[in-house]
Amino acid sequence: MHDTQPLLAGSDFPAIFRKPLEILQVNLGYLCNLSCMHCHVNAGPKRTELMSLATLEQVLAVAEAAGIHTLDLTGGAPEMHPHFQYLVTKARSRGISVIDRCNLTILEDKRYVGMAEFLAEQQVEIVASLPCYLEENVDKQRGKGVFKDSLAALQRLNRLGYGGQDSPLQLNLVYNPQDAVLPPDQHNLEQAYKHHLQQHYGIVFNRLYAIANMPIQRFGSMLVSQGRFDAYLELLRGSFREENLDRLMCLNAVSIDWQGTVYDCDFNQMLDMPLGAAASRIHIGDLLPQILNGASIATAAHCYGCTAGQGSSCGGALETSRL
Repeated sequence: MHDTQPLLAGSDFPAIFRKPLEILQVNLGYLCNLSCMHCHVNAGPKRTELMSLATLEQVLAVAEAAGIHTLDLTGGAPEMHPHFQYLVTKARSRGISVIDRCNLTILEDKRYVGMAEFLAEQQVEIVASLPCYLEENVDKQRGKGVFKDSLAALQRLNRLGYGGQDSPLQLNLVYNPQDAVLPPDQHNLEQAYKHHLQQHYGIVFNRLYAIANMPIQRFGSMLVSQGRFDAYLELLRGSFREENLDRLMCLNAVSIDWQGTVYDCDFNQMLDMPLGAAASRIHIGDLLPQILNGASIATAAHCYGCTAGQGSSCGGALETSRL
């Protein structure tokens, strides 16, 4: 796989600085039941990296001490971590909201029977990947049979109350482009998703998040192999919108890898760019959240992916994002 980090260095991306810390995004490991083409963490069934229980406890301690309002869990498939339910239960007992970034198919895996019910009981917000509402496109990007399993999981979640108009159980879907293009208008795409999924499958959900593909890891390597990396980077840079800088997720969040190292965002984590471009790595056990306010954020050319067009964050388009 091609290393895209040298191709992203030396960027002229504007300097950005932190606001008070509110969100911990935690990558529990790279183990996943899928190997998606657009995956920026190169996750898969053969990956063995998983966060230790000791590090999970440090995450909880920092979240409580810093007054974090949201724990955003990702992977891999975060549900495959052996202590996933322990972490969620402890966070919820402390009044911390939890987001589970779910690939949906894991909820249909016989090894994880009852996971959907557990998420509902804990009132975990689910952010679920569904890169298209057409079977051919989803299976092309994520593997044969993924679309059918995803629909079954969504219907299971709906039966539990997820996605209902007056329900506290939030179910949000994630769209990724099929190619090296920017996502379309999020609002219009959301309406198309809602109409198609409800009309054809009786599925309802709350919001759709349109997220741009980042030119790193598996997707970036594919672009390099096809000779399209530079063109995509120019598309991102040429679509830069300055007004999106004030809405970036990295302003009030940090990303923590499976070893407990802290980064400015999930993408910087995959590029091994230390927090604030520091000379050495900072572990979650040594993090002093109060010193982050006003600190600089490490940037490179991939950051244009978050500011291009309507903008892109883990909460979807920046023009309408909550984060």
